[in-house]
Amino acid sequence: MKLTVTGRHVTVSDAVRDGISRKVHRLDRVLNDSAVSAQCIIGRERQLFVCELTVHARGDHMLHAVARHNRLPSAVLAAVEKLSQQATRLSDRWKTRRRTSRPIRAAALVAEPLPEVRGPRVVRSRSQAVKPMSLDDALLTLTDSQQNFLVFRNAESDAVGILYRRPDGDFGLIEPEG
Repeated sequence: MKLTVTGRHVTVSDAVRDGISRKVHRLDRVLNDSAVSAQCIIGRERQLFVCELTVHARGDHMLHAVARHNRLPSAVLAAVEKLSQQATRLSDRWKTRRRTSRPIRAAALVAEPLPEVRGPRVVRSRSQAVKPMSLDDALLTLTDSQQNFLVFRNAESDAVGILYRRPDGDFGLIEPEG
């Protein structure tokens, strides 16, 4: 994780930078090395030090905390504690999503691993017989059923046709050329 420490009207010594770096790198363990970058801005408002921490985690998650204290190390520690709570909630969210997204089946553990599918999946449904019928018969069959489409063999041309419901309420027909 890349850490940037800047001071607004305050000079930040190397010892302070190292202390901030050690405290912020604890968040890296909570986020399982998913933190991309961190930015720490140290400023002074009246008699208080202000520590503003922003951490960018994977997936465009931004964690942000602001803490004020009259001592600089205490302000940094308070900001890191706030970020630690946010990071814990975020990592728990990632873990529960991972757990609920893919349930493990006992048969899948025994069988050989499935090939990775990228892109849209093809879900096979039960096969249906392609009956020869006229266009009017196919239209009547589709209007009587709750299906959105009907595959049939045209009785006149002996070609396969697909009759489907359109969103505007009409029916569409797909027939092969030739």
